[in-house]
Amino acid sequence: MTNSGNSRRRFIQHSVGGLVVSASLASPETAAVSADGAVRIANPVSGDVLRTAGRLSADGMHLFEQERPIPVAGKADVLVCGAGPAGVAAALAAARTGVSVQLIEVAGCLGGVWTAGLLTKILDSENKSGIMVELLREFSNRGSEVARQTRGTVYDPEIAKLVLEELCVKAGVRIRLHTRLVGAVTDERNRVVAVLTESRNGREAWQAERFVDCSGDGDLAAHAGCRFDVGVGAECTCQPMSMLALLTGVDPQEIGPYIRESGSAAKSRLLGLMEEHGIAPSYRAPTLRHLHSGIYSLMTNHEYGVSAFDADAITAATLRARREIHEIVDGLRKVGGPWQNLSVVATAEQIGVREGRRIRGRYAITAEDLATGLRHEQAVCTARFPIDVHALAADGNKEVDRNFRENGSKPYNIPYPALVAADVDGLLMAGRCISGDFIAHSSYRVTGNSVPMGEAAGRAAAVSVQQNVMPHELDWNAVKSQ
Repeated sequence: MTNSGNSRRRFIQHSVGGLVVSASLASPETAAVSADGAVRIANPVSGDVLRTAGRLSADGMHLFEQERPIPVAGKADVLVCGAGPAGVAAALAAARTGVSVQLIEVAGCLGGVWTAGLLTKILDSENKSGIMVELLREFSNRGSEVARQTRGTVYDPEIAKLVLEELCVKAGVRIRLHTRLVGAVTDERNRVVAVLTESRNGREAWQAERFVDCSGDGDLAAHAGCRFDVGVGAECTCQPMSMLALLTGVDPQEIGPYIRESGSAAKSRLLGLMEEHGIAPSYRAPTLRHLHSGIYSLMTNHEYGVSAFDADAITAATLRARREIHEIVDGLRKVGGPWQNLSVVATAEQIGVREGRRIRGRYAITAEDLATGLRHEQAVCTARFPIDVHALAADGNKEVDRNFRENGSKPYNIPYPALVAADVDGLLMAGRCISGDFIAHSSYRVTGNSVPMGEAAGRAAAVSVQQNVMPHELDWNAVKSQ
C-alpha cells in the first residue's frame, strides 16, 4: 500500500478526551482535514467527500459530531419529499402551475410502492379525476391487454417507472434519486425553511418556500417537530408489512381460476391449493395477478409487529419475507402440473409498509367520518375503499381483522385541512401520512387516494407561494378553481 493510501485510511486518532474521528485526504486540491474543521473538496467527481470530525463519549455510547458547513444543493419554490404515487402527483401539480419544484426520493426510481414495491394493483382509483385519470390512461395505453382490460389499474411496474419519469421531466420537475431525508429546519416564525439529506454526495441542504411530505412515514413532518400518532393501542401496534414478487413459468389459461382478476374466489382457491400441499403462507388471502405475457405478481406475505422506524426490524422482516416467497414458490413448483416451471423473476426492492406516522393536521379524519359518510366543504376527493385492517398478529386469522368494521363505512370526503400540518407552517402532507385515526387510515391509505391527495397538496403549495400566504390560509375551493 502506498503512503498516500495509508494516509487516506487513517480514520481514527486517539486523544486524551476520547476519540477524534478524522482523516487525511489524498486529493491534491486540499489540505488534510483536522479535528477542528471540515472541508468540501473542489472536485466531487474524484469521489472525495465532506469530512466529519467528532468526539466519542467516554462511555462509548455517543459520538458528538462537530459543527460543519453543509452545502446547499438546491433551492425551489416547492420541495416534495418522497416520489411515490402521492409525491409524483404533488410534484406534477405544483410544476404545472409554473413554480419551480424539487422532488427527492430515496429509491432509484419514481413510483414508490407502485414500482420499487411491485404493487401492480391500484385500489380506489375509479372515481377519481385529474392526474389519476392521466396516469391510468398512460398505464393502459402503454401496457398489456390485461392493463387495458383493467383500465390501467393492473399495470406493469417498469412501464410505470417510465411514464412517471417522462411526465415529471416534461413538467420541469427537478428529480433527485438515491437521496434520503435526514432532517428539517424551521425558522423563528415556525416555518419549515430547509431539509437535510444524505446521499452519495454526502450531507446536503435544500431550501424551499413550501414543502410537501409524501414520504409515507411522515419523515419530513417528524423532523420538523410535528406531533403524530402511530398504530393503535398502548403498544402502537401497526398493520403488517408485505413483500411482493414477480413470477413466471405458468400458463394463464391453465391456472385461470387462481388469478385474482377471475373473481374474488381466486384467493381462497389459491390458499386451498397451498394448504393441500403443506404450504402455510403468513397471509391467508394470497393474491396472484397476471400482468402480461408470462409475468405475474404475487402477494402472500405478512410481517407482523414490525416498526416502520426500526431499520434492524425492517431488515429482519425483509429477509424473512424474501425467504418465504422463495419457499412458497418452491412448494408450488413441487405441486407439478401447470406449476412445475414456476419461478421468481424479482422480489420487491422495498418491503411494503402499510402504516407509519399519522401527522397531526388541521383536521383529523375519523372512524365516525367513515361511518357517517363525511361531506366536507373543502373536499379534495372522495374515498370509497372500505375499512381494511390486516390482521395485527400472527396468532389471528392472518387475513383481515373485521372487528374494526363494526360501525361500517360509507363513501367519504378527504378534507384539504387534513393535508395541512398543524404544528408548523409551510408544510403539507399527502398519502398515508395525512391526519386521521387508525381506522380511517386503513381506508384512505390506498394509492388511488394518494394521487388526488398529492395533486391537491402540490397545487396548494404552489398557489400559496404565488399568493404569498401560508397553506393553512387557503380555501381549497378557491385553489382548485384557478
